[in-house]
Amino acid sequence: MNIILLGPPGAGKGTQARILVDERDMIQLSTGDMLREAKDSGTEMGKIVADVMARGDLVTDEIVIGLIREKLRGDKKGGFIFDGFPRTLAQADALADLLAETGEKLDAVIEMKVDDDALVSRITARSTCGNCGEVYNDHTKPIPADGVCTSCGQKAEFKRRADDNEESLKNRLMEYYKKTSPLIGYYYAKGDLKTVDGLGEIDAVKADIAAALG
Repeated sequence: MNIILLGPPGAGKGTQARILVDERDMIQLSTGDMLREAKDSGTEMGKIVADVMARGDLVTDEIVIGLIREKLRGDKKGGFIFDGFPRTLAQADALADLLAETGEKLDAVIEMKVDDDALVSRITARSTCGNCGEVYNDHTKPIPADGVCTSCGQKAEFKRRADDNEESLKNRLMEYYKKTSPLIGYYYAKGDLKTVDGLGEIDAVKADIAAALG
């Protein structure tokens, strides 16, 4: 099964992707993770990525598609989760061509819908475990008093992202609505779109995604 997780920054895509990886043995294709992995790999593609990033240039769609192509030709396990790609209509078309080229298909696009004001409140209260990346929230999932992460079981330094503030988040939301939200209509027209409430409790969102995937 191959799926796309769509939603604004902070909607919980990363959390739900990790659950799908654990429970369905899927492979999460996160653009950021793939670029960091490629940069350190020493492969030809990795050298290209490292050079682009060293110059401070933006990584092109062609490079990202090349990285995804390499992943699709490897171990497929339970399928792929596309997280952070596509972000634009042009990227969506490129991904469709790549899936056809590699004999794969897209099974579903999960839109994690959120209320902007509630999202801002959630994200500005967010912290992550410095060891495993587990997400905590001052209101709904406070950092354990003993400082031990409930996910990895280790004493951790809990961090807040520098851009997890109201002004920065509103700018990121604007970028999402300008560039990425058109994908909602694109995939709806194709009959691929499933919508869940991204602001529910983690287990409730997990159940809604499971029901959408069947």
